[in-house]
Amino acid sequence: MIMRVCMDTQPGGANPNEDWVAGTPTLAVVLDGLSTAGLTTGCRHGVPWYVAHLGGQLVAALADPDCQLSDALADALERVAGLHPECDLKNPGTPSATVAVLRHRDGILDHLVLADSPIVFEGPQGYSVITDLRVDDILPEMRADVEQYETHTSEHREALQRFVLAQRQVRNTAEGYWVAAADPEAAEHTLTGTASLGEVHAAAVMSDGVSRLVSEYEMATWSEAFATLRAGGPRELIDTVRRVEATDPTGRRWPRYKSGDDAAVAFCQW
Repeated sequence: MIMRVCMDTQPGGANPNEDWVAGTPTLAVVLDGLSTAGLTTGCRHGVPWYVAHLGGQLVAALADPDCQLSDALADALERVAGLHPECDLKNPGTPSATVAVLRHRDGILDHLVLADSPIVFEGPQGYSVITDLRVDDILPEMRADVEQYETHTSEHREALQRFVLAQRQVRNTAEGYWVAAADPEAAEHTLTGTASLGEVHAAAVMSDGVSRLVSEYEMATWSEAFATLRAGGPRELIDTVRRVEATDPTGRRWPRYKSGDDAAVAFCQW
């Protein structure tokens, strides 16, 4: 049975899109590049370059249906690092991303999640969300400091930069949280699993720029989000997020890092 994948991605504002999405008859991949908050990274290429190359290498590695998802990610991370050895890949701010992968293989759905880009399964018992929210437990006081200011203010920007600098010190460490960057070891810290195709009616692989409509803004249920995906596709779901965010452009009702975050979603049916 072929997996039908409908996908879209849109930037959250005027800056280049740092999300990336791809789909094949057996695969859906979403990457969410981590914001640099205007800080240096030690890399001359930038986050959009990084997610495009990581995504391409990951899809290529998974052309082998027998390859484990975590092994494919480790291989992709190593290959991308090899594409820019002239950059300072030891810099704690080196371009990085969350990863979410869903693969259909012989009636089985394999999944992999690294950080907070979720995979949502729709099944006969309702909805289940696979995500890794370890980042939410890191530096809560500094997070609260950012969220007390309205977006687009100098206070917000300065607090966000302090927060990101502190996050970088614990990123990809045992004391912190894990994301895809330059070290293939990150692949060892993914959440992986399998499900029978008969247990899942549909699935959505997305960045948190989309999932926040349900998880943070609480302006829709997963049932409503999937109904939107069926009726209008990924673009309509992203547009719904934008309409909600437009009612709170400075982040007073829903404190956040940006007025609008980059958004990507792959909707999978069979």
